[in-house]
Amino acid sequence: MRIREWQDILEDVTERDVDPEDWRAVAGDRAGGVGEDMYLAHPRAGVFFLKTYAKNPFEVRGVGTHVARNLDDEIGSFLPARDSGGRFAVQSPPEDETQAETVSKRLQTVLETHADAPTRPQDLFDDVMEAVESPAFGPMEYDQYDRPDELDDLSERFEEAEELLNTELEDLIETDEVDRGFM
Repeated sequence: MRIREWQDILEDVTERDVDPEDWRAVAGDRAGGVGEDMYLAHPRAGVFFLKTYAKNPFEVRGVGTHVARNLDDEIGSFLPARDSGGRFAVQSPPEDETQAETVSKRLQTVLETHADAPTRPQDLFDDVMEAVESPAFGPMEYDQYDRPDELDDLSERFEEAEELLNTELEDLIETDEVDRGFM
C-alpha cells in the first residue's frame, strides 16, 4: 500500500478513464483527533481513502491511498445509492481560455434549460457537472459534525489502511503544530 499526499490521490481520481457520474463517497469526522476521513469509490476505478485536516482556514493537508482495485457488492453496500441526497464533485480547472469559454457556454445552456423546466436538484447537479467536465461526481453520505455509520464500516474493512494513514496524518499534525481544530 502506497501512502501519498491527498492531492496526489485526487489527481489519480481525476485521471481515471471511467464514467464520471458513477463515483460514490462517504465522509465525516475522523474517529479520533483533528480532521476528516473520506472514501471515494467507483465500480471500475476501485476505492480511495483520504485523511485530511485544515492546517489553517486556507490550507488543507492530508494523506491517502488506493485501498481496493475493484468495488465489490459488500463494499458498495456502504456507499450511497445513486439517488441519495448529498452530492460531491472533484473538479479540474480549465486548461486554457478557450476551454473556459466553451465550458461557460455549456453551463449557461444547462442553467437556462433547468430554469424553464421542472427538475430535481440531483438532475441539475449532474447536468452542471457534465457541463463543466467534472472527472468525478456523484452521491455522498456526509456528516460535518460526526461520522456516518458507513464510514465506520469501511474503516473496519480497511483496518490496515486506517492505522497507516492515521499514523501519517498524526505526523503531519505534529509537524505543523496543529493539535486542535478551529472554528
